[in-house]
Amino acid sequence: MALDSAVMQAVEKLEYRATVGDIASQAGINISTAERGLLALASETGGHLQVSDAGEVAYQFPKNFRTILRNKYWRLRVQELWDKIWGVLFYLIRISFGVLLIVSIVLIALTILVIVLAITFSNREGENNNSRRGGSGGGLLFLPFRLFYFPDLFWVFSPGYGRQRHYRQARPSQPGRSPKSDSEMNFLESVFSFLFGDGDPNADLEERRWQAIATVIRNNQGAVVAEQIAPYLDDVGEGYDREYESYMLPVLTRYNGRPQVSPEGHIVYHFPDLQVSAEKRSSKAVPAYLKELPWKFSAATQGQLTMAAGLGGLNFVLAIVLAVLLQDQALVAELGGLVVLVNGLFPFLFAYGTAFLGIPLIRYLWLKGRNSKVEARNERRQQQAIALNQGGGELQQKMDYARQFAAQSIVSRDNLAYTTEQDLLDQEADNSAKLDAEWQKRLDQSDS
Repeated sequence: MALDSAVMQAVEKLEYRATVGDIASQAGINISTAERGLLALASETGGHLQVSDAGEVAYQFPKNFRTILRNKYWRLRVQELWDKIWGVLFYLIRISFGVLLIVSIVLIALTILVIVLAITFSNREGENNNSRRGGSGGGLLFLPFRLFYFPDLFWVFSPGYGRQRHYRQARPSQPGRSPKSDSEMNFLESVFSFLFGDGDPNADLEERRWQAIATVIRNNQGAVVAEQIAPYLDDVGEGYDREYESYMLPVLTRYNGRPQVSPEGHIVYHFPDLQVSAEKRSSKAVPAYLKELPWKFSAATQGQLTMAAGLGGLNFVLAIVLAVLLQDQALVAELGGLVVLVNGLFPFLFAYGTAFLGIPLIRYLWLKGRNSKVEARNERRQQQAIALNQGGGELQQKMDYARQFAAQSIVSRDNLAYTTEQDLLDQEADNSAKLDAEWQKRLDQSDS
């Protein structure tokens, strides 16, 4: 079983009845992939083939085809279960960086406090005489008291505090907005976003590119000129490559196109497979050119980013202070407990604190260079769109010739010659009745 998820999604968007051209344009995949995907899906889910009088094929699918597949194949059930589990795991991975940051700050701060208080008490004991030294127990009782309250200083770094304070400030000035509209992520998630961003904003660029190209072709009823496709391509070449429109070869290969040459020597492109549809559909809106989205540093709010950077800076400064205090390993061994634990973890904590500030800085510089390239590609495509809109008489002549090949064929239920939904003998009887009715209609017209 080789089912294509893009084909299944396209079938659902097209309301479970489609041709190969419908699927190829909707999903942005090539014709051969769409055809193989439709045949496999029809075979596995009990779909039906519908053939028109002209030999064009449409596919009809049951609306519960995903349920049929789940019941038929345990692998799909396992895959759906794993997708849910992975969603939870990935969420835990995302928030783990924020949790680790807070834990690091708390551990380092508590360790610094213990060492500083130990040094202070040690110095005080050296200065006091034996009689006062006996009353030092009152001072020692002060240490657990402070340790009990010290973590409270860090409760403001929890994700809830930052958001609640932000929302309390935002609500009076923006009473109509819900708290969720300020940010779709909590603070712990924003730490991950601060470190690593939110993924490639153009991950679906190729899908959008081919969907736009197919839509342009279908809007022009299957016949276009190269200038209409150029605004959606990255590189249209220079010199002979541009003049002879070699950049159209991938489009022809993907959608089974055929070049046609006019008497004047102009080339137009005809795509018969994209002229066939299961239903009559009006022209769809398509952008003037393919526009890549710029890479964002983070989708978190400015307040969340400021807090993440501030906590990262605090963690780094505290780590440097602790590094100085841990120079006295004899004192570390004497204090034991928490101090020894943090001393062992310190190389990891320091590396994390350094990376927490270094990774976003490197990523920021890298994104600036990447976005400049994105802008350059967008500008080139925009220039192609402008050239199309300002085309002169020669371009208009090419487009006029292309319209000679424009056509739209609909595989409707009224013009079906064969379908797997009905017994073949019944279909022959129905077709015979249709032929008789057509001949009678023609006879009536001749008599009148």
